[in-house]
Parts: sequence; C-alpha cells; structure tokens
Amino acid sequence: MSTRRPLRNERPERNETPAERSDRNWAELLQELRVTQTGVQLLTAFLLSLPFQQRFTTITHAQRNVYLAVVLLSVAATGILIAPVALHRAVFQRHEKQKLVDVAARLAVVGLFVLALAVSGVVLLIFLVVTGPVGGAVAGSATMVALLGLWAVIPLRARARSHQRQ
Repeated sequence: MSTRRPLRNERPERNETPAERSDRNWAELLQELRVTQTGVQLLTAFLLSLPFQQRFTTITHAQRNVYLAVVLLSVAATGILIAPVALHRAVFQRHEKQKLVDVAARLAVVGLFVLALAVSGVVLLIFLVVTGPVGGAVAGSATMVALLGLWAVIPLRARARSHQRQ
C-alpha cells in the first residue's frame, strides 16, 4: 500500500492514475465550458445584430458607449471561454494534460467573471433604454451582485466546506 499523500485535487477514494485524473478533469471542464460557450455565443450574436435594428439609431450617445463596452466584454468572454480548445490543440499529444487542465480551469474562472460583466452590462443597457439611468444602474448592479453570488460566493463557500470535511 502506498503512503504517498493525495494531490491537491485528488480524492483518496478514487483509484485512478494521475493521467486518468487529468483526463477526467479535462472531460468535466469541457462539459462546463460547453454550457458557458453556448450562452456567451448566443449573447454575442444578439449584441452583434442590434446595430441593424431600426430602433438602434434612436439610442443616446451614453447608451451607445454602454453597448460598445458590452460588445467588447461579450467578445472577450467568448474568446476566453473558447481558448481552452485552442490550448488543447497546441499541446495535443505532448503529455501536458495536467498543465492544460490547470490553465483551462483558470481561463474558465476568468471567462465566467467577464461573462458576468457582459450579462450585467446587457441588463444595464436594456434598462437604460427602457427605464432610464436609475433603472439601468439598479438592474445592472443587481444582476452583477446576483451573478457574483451564484458564480463565485456560493462555489467558494462550497469549496471551503469541502476542505473542512477533508
């Protein structure tokens, strides 16, 4: 029986090699990215189509600036969340799966944060146009707080509780 200490992400009840663990972690990460990639791509497509709508010409200069910032955030989130695929292609069959998983996991976290900014920005823009600056600020801020709670605070608390049980 081996007395080696479990690695950081290794659960003692799993009987898998480091390569099997990296493969499993990569597969799980890809599943998570598939969910976010679909959403961010739809959001980006929606935003890119807005200037071609008739009412777009009636938005104010400030609303146009918010729109452009949101487009940039959405495109950035798209790029960040798809980057692990390009990274995988670059290191394919080079026996660097664990490094790939580590970098891709960090990209996913950054991508989710940028996506939260983009979604909050879309809500801000919609409420700016429909209700005005106060409604936009309230709705955009509330959305950001909600997404940070759902995508950061709750997961970090779950991680902390998980570490306490180990």
